[in-house]
Amino acid sequence: MHLPPKVTQRAFARLAEIGAGEQGQVLRVAVEGGGCSGFQYDIRLDAPAEDDLILEGDGQRVVVDAVSLPFLAGAVIDFSEELIGARFVIDNPNASSSCGCGTSFSI
Repeated sequence: MHLPPKVTQRAFARLAEIGAGEQGQVLRVAVEGGGCSGFQYDIRLDAPAEDDLILEGDGQRVVVDAVSLPFLAGAVIDFSEELIGARFVIDNPNASSSCGCGTSFSI
């Protein structure tokens, strides 16, 4: 069994600020093949699916599909605000390397 990913309080707070739950949407975090390092994250607002792992906090939900779950085992989903912009970020202990864009990684 894989450790489930964790979501920070800051990420749940940002979802609440944008009103995702009120719109019936959740933050979907998925892993897809592609990107400059072999895999890439797909982070978007979406409707939950029946087989998603649901992570809840502050009345908000983050979901991960069953296929992506092994790639995100033990990962931390956070929200970052920097001078270059604000975005959801993933600290993934399974990634052996990542590229400068922050959305592509290899295992």
